[in-house]
Amino acid sequence: MQTTEATLTLATEEDTTRFGRALSRHLGTGDVVLLSGPIGAGKTHLARAVIRALTGPGEDVPSPTFTLVQTYDTAIGSLWHADLYRLSHPDEVWELGLDDAFATAISLVEWPDRLGTHAPANAIRISMRPVGDGRLAEVMAPGRDGLLAALEAEFPSPADRKLQSAAFVAAAGWSGATCAHLAGDASDRSYQRLTRPEGTAVLMDAPPGRGDPPAAFVAIANHLRRLGLSAPTVLAQNPDQGFLLLEDLGDRLYARHLAAQSADEAPLYTAATDVLLHLQARPAPADLPDPSATDWAEAAMLVSTWYRRAITGEAGEDAPLRNALQGALRVHADGPRVLILRDYHAENLLWLPERQGLARVGLLDFQLAQMGQPGYDFVSLLQDARRDVGVGTEAAMIARFAARQPAPETFAAAYAVLGAQRALRILGIFARLCLVAGKAQYLPLIPRVWVLLQRNLAHPALAVVASACDDFLPEPTPDALQRIVQACGRFPSP
Repeated sequence: MQTTEATLTLATEEDTTRFGRALSRHLGTGDVVLLSGPIGAGKTHLARAVIRALTGPGEDVPSPTFTLVQTYDTAIGSLWHADLYRLSHPDEVWELGLDDAFATAISLVEWPDRLGTHAPANAIRISMRPVGDGRLAEVMAPGRDGLLAALEAEFPSPADRKLQSAAFVAAAGWSGATCAHLAGDASDRSYQRLTRPEGTAVLMDAPPGRGDPPAAFVAIANHLRRLGLSAPTVLAQNPDQGFLLLEDLGDRLYARHLAAQSADEAPLYTAATDVLLHLQARPAPADLPDPSATDWAEAAMLVSTWYRRAITGEAGEDAPLRNALQGALRVHADGPRVLILRDYHAENLLWLPERQGLARVGLLDFQLAQMGQPGYDFVSLLQDARRDVGVGTEAAMIARFAARQPAPETFAAAYAVLGAQRALRILGIFARLCLVAGKAQYLPLIPRVWVLLQRNLAHPALAVVASACDDFLPEPTPDALQRIVQACGRFPSP
């Protein structure tokens, strides 16, 4: 019997985008995709993902709600995107020229019930509906078994994913272990602690296609351990399915330990600073990404795309801010590169007092490691978006770190410039996590990040950047944050 239907679980906005990309690989001239579902089910989001996959990621894809039809040129022919919501009679379809498009182009049609009997019999029918924080997509495609099989393989159901996880754990020799959920992070990864009489381990579940590949974690973990640092040992792995079984380094996060024993702040931050100095004094792995000052400035413009847009209603023209930041980075923070771990802060560092020397600092969440400026991870450590570092501790660590730099007298400027870049980017990330992923728990952190940004902007090296921010960025007042809350989870992924 031929398979004619597949049901896909799309847990996140990124899953819907991936669905569009996967679907685009199976489309050609004469294919008609009928997209049904209630308002807000993701029909336009899916269509936009298909169009950008075929035209380019920068393609402007407006909703055709008012124009009824938008057309695009792709490498495989013309593409029509139609929204028939405003049609009052099926015969109006022909006035739009859709009869020709059905035969000569790729056609994406929202509200296909308006077609009546004019809907092509061989159309791919996709019905979408919200389920919890995600959505389900039911795909009917008679005679397109290859398409359906490919989609089911890329988007396993939660039940299938659970079976895959159980099979991986069993193959690793941990089938009798009990499981307890551990806190996740801002990504789509999740973690469970496995416990058996012999000990514990941590299961990382990183669904394929949703961001950071587990292979990157393994490569950086191996590098860190070769340097004598405490990254988790990889006990078992299936990178194709997105599973890693890791050494359990425990629960004594810096943030948690210091909340109970604040007097330990200086020794813990001294150890973390010394880990960075040790790491940066050694050669980095080959072939890591090495963004330019232009790239770093562009990354910070998440602040306009998401933070400013959420508060003011528009992203605005961010070129003055981007150009000012790029100039400051080139002058003060664009020297020889070192390996940076990117998220080096109190929620990703563990205190392991039973170990010796630098190994007392446990390292987590480093799969996005790349080349960057020596001060970047150091800023991440001391200008923490989640906890206030004591003024005395920060000053002592800056003196300790700067003394080991080639030009200690210029480090203050680099520290401020990198701090401003990071704060701008985080403002955008935290807003985006709320707007797109519905993760409002990051919004209370925005005022702290804003204070850090203002402190950095006060440095003379950032005078032009400060001026651009004054004219462009709204302060995160309670009213401003409430505007973000009101839009939480309602924005499509770009």
